[in-house]
Amino acid sequence: MRNDRTGALPGAKIIPLQRLKRKIRLLKQKGGRIVFTNGCFDILHYGHVKYLQDARRKGDYLVVALNSDSSVKKIKGSSRPIIPQTDRMRTLAALGCVDFVVLFNEDNPLRLIKEIKPDFLIKGSDWDKKGIVGAPFVEGYGGKVLTVNLVKGRSTSKLIKKIKGA
Repeated sequence: MRNDRTGALPGAKIIPLQRLKRKIRLLKQKGGRIVFTNGCFDILHYGHVKYLQDARRKGDYLVVALNSDSSVKKIKGSSRPIIPQTDRMRTLAALGCVDFVVLFNEDNPLRLIKEIKPDFLIKGSDWDKKGIVGAPFVEGYGGKVLTVNLVKGRSTSKLIKKIKGA
């Protein structure tokens, strides 16, 4: 039941949690499998795009939970994010592999995971499955926690260092 949302307007993919929950409930009733991932996605690069494409292949609909600007600052420091949250949301929503973008302010997405109850929780292979936020919850109802390979040498931190050195 693959859904092709490449024609969807990017703004239609950016959605508040309550509306997202309603949409997901309907999609699941029709047999849709929900994939969930999260991150800062600051300075979007090929590593991010490949990661999101690979995550989407695990199910029918990809939900990307995006750390808000204040959340990124808490995690990455006061100099981040480079790109403001509105631009990061719009950029993610423009990708054909992304079906929904939802913003969160917390340090981690556990609250969203509990609300959405995805079929698949995805993180990069740099994460130990035991350390993935929400893993015990998702596995507790029969969902799957998976990692996808990352593109070697591609990271926002490395990109920022390269720009600063230029």
